[in-house]
Amino acid sequence: MSIFQLGENLVFPDPRLAEPEGLLAFGGDLEPERILMAYKMGIFPWFSDNQPILWWSPDPRMVLFPEQFHISKTLRRRLRSKKFTVEFDRNFSEIIQYCAITPRHGEQGTWITDEMIEAYHKLHLLGFAHCVSVSIAGKLVGGLYGISIGKGFFGESMFSLEKDVSKIGFAYLAGVLNNWGFDIIDCQLPTDHLKTLGAVKIDRTAFLNMLSQITQNPTRQGNWREKAKIEIDNIVF
Repeated sequence: MSIFQLGENLVFPDPRLAEPEGLLAFGGDLEPERILMAYKMGIFPWFSDNQPILWWSPDPRMVLFPEQFHISKTLRRRLRSKKFTVEFDRNFSEIIQYCAITPRHGEQGTWITDEMIEAYHKLHLLGFAHCVSVSIAGKLVGGLYGISIGKGFFGESMFSLEKDVSKIGFAYLAGVLNNWGFDIIDCQLPTDHLKTLGAVKIDRTAFLNMLSQITQNPTRQGNWREKAKIEIDNIVF
């Protein structure tokens, strides 16, 4: 199979033509219209500073159905302790910067380049990109961000400055999205960490079939902070 080169035209090849590891295309740009089209087709950008823009559609795909989020006994105790504050869309720029600079086990460097930060900040201002922050005593200690289209949320990255804090943010994300009728959280690539939270692997064809349905629904566009706060205050773990 060939890796497709994108030009100025707003098109993508069929994601089923991706290489075995998921690489589909390179080039193009990171303008909001192209990124949103990519997500609707099951494609996402993922590249490092020394690479061109790379577009991926892996098979299998890791997904989490919001109502199936798994809460361990330890996590449930932490959630019930209420020693933290969870907010949506409060500090997107800070969240994505922390995701970019926070070291991860087994990883060197970051794929969240300055170009990616600028692109997702634009999407946040347009009401498509959202974040969840977790604070303790007023200090930001964890969070995550992603894209919302239709009844799907496409997770991008998360970070923790204290043990398991990103799980707290993820638990509230799943709870709020479930209450809002979201069908799926796309986790992109399989990891053991996501598996412990209830995420499962599905084949790309099944994932694309889901996308064709859920992305036809109206998008909950705009800032989620106030409406999510109502849900957060009423979620019981």
